[in-house]
Amino acid sequence: MNLAYRDIRHHFGRFVLTAVGIGLLLMVVMGMSGIYRGMVEDAVLLVERAGADLWIVQKDTHGPFAEVSRIPASLGDRLRVVPGVRSADNFVSFTVQRELEDGRQLRAVVQGLDWPADRGEWLPLTAGHAFSRAHYQMVADRSLGLTVGQQVRLGKDFYEVVGIARNMVSSGGDGMAFLTLRDAQAVQGDMVGESIRIERQARLARAERIDISRTQPVLTERALGPSGAIPAIGPPAVSAVMVRVEAECDVERVRGIVSSWPDVSVYTDEEQKGFLLEGNVDRARRQIGLFRILLVFVSGIIMALIIYTLTLDKVHDIALLKLLGARNRVVFGLIVQQAMLLGAIGYGVANLIGQWVFPRFPRRVLVSGSDLVMLAVAVAGISLFASLLGIWKAMKVEPNEVLA
Repeated sequence: MNLAYRDIRHHFGRFVLTAVGIGLLLMVVMGMSGIYRGMVEDAVLLVERAGADLWIVQKDTHGPFAEVSRIPASLGDRLRVVPGVRSADNFVSFTVQRELEDGRQLRAVVQGLDWPADRGEWLPLTAGHAFSRAHYQMVADRSLGLTVGQQVRLGKDFYEVVGIARNMVSSGGDGMAFLTLRDAQAVQGDMVGESIRIERQARLARAERIDISRTQPVLTERALGPSGAIPAIGPPAVSAVMVRVEAECDVERVRGIVSSWPDVSVYTDEEQKGFLLEGNVDRARRQIGLFRILLVFVSGIIMALIIYTLTLDKVHDIALLKLLGARNRVVFGLIVQQAMLLGAIGYGVANLIGQWVFPRFPRRVLVSGSDLVMLAVAVAGISLFASLLGIWKAMKVEPNEVLA
């Protein structure tokens, strides 16, 4: 006869509710681990998907993800003539927040891909297709709530959603929207008509103050034109250049050549991941880690109090067992078995409910197999620790208390 089983059957409802409560607490611990892993995965996802060997950014910056980087668009042409470089694609990244026609707020990280060299075919699409033309197409992450065929206004133009990607979000949790490079630059540099007029008038005033405008009046007319038509003003800057090296060429050799240039900094994809994790994710990692430790301690204390309460309810039964000559190991087995069973059921409840709840979180919760194993070991340790308080109480029960 198993005493733990008989006692559980006698108080089945209370035992099940207690196990479910412990399961919900363990689910929070599991979720904390999943949120951290999801943050790490989201932070480095684009760097991994892009597959660049080297990232060329503004001198003395860690851009384009960790901080702002601005380099001339012509840098890609310089990089393509470096021995060993297979491709050099310009890259633009910035955040927009706009109101859609249905009133919803769209907050997205816009990534500009260097069409036609980069058509976005490497994106993990769940619907639609990659870019098929140079302008007015968008590939959006599904977290943005857009659908294939939907028209989205950014700046002065409308962009058709031609593809839906999966799990392409930034380290801040915002979904990504991919445009061709020229379209992304047009959105980034978009200005209202009055701002353009004021800027042109300011250029005209500056031109009229210099001597050359008096001898060449045509310069004042050029000052009133578009910025791109003025020779002294180059094309819009880009955030970075993604360099892919030939398979038979040494990446460090190419890096050494480009690093000698005085206007850029060169980083590998692993270094870019390090910048993201050390900057954007590090504080959140430490904060979540602290919460995990606190929750483990709270779980242990709560389970210990629960086992202690269950032991108090069985004081009369334990005294009767001792009066009948039962050994201490029988009583200890009763308490330890119930504590381990509570932990096992709670762990199972946490896993089952978590699989249903976590996909509905606004940010990705990624629970790995190693996290589940570590949590299972922690639950077993917590259960054993919790049973100690009940065992201590059981040892103090005297057989004559059965007469009380």
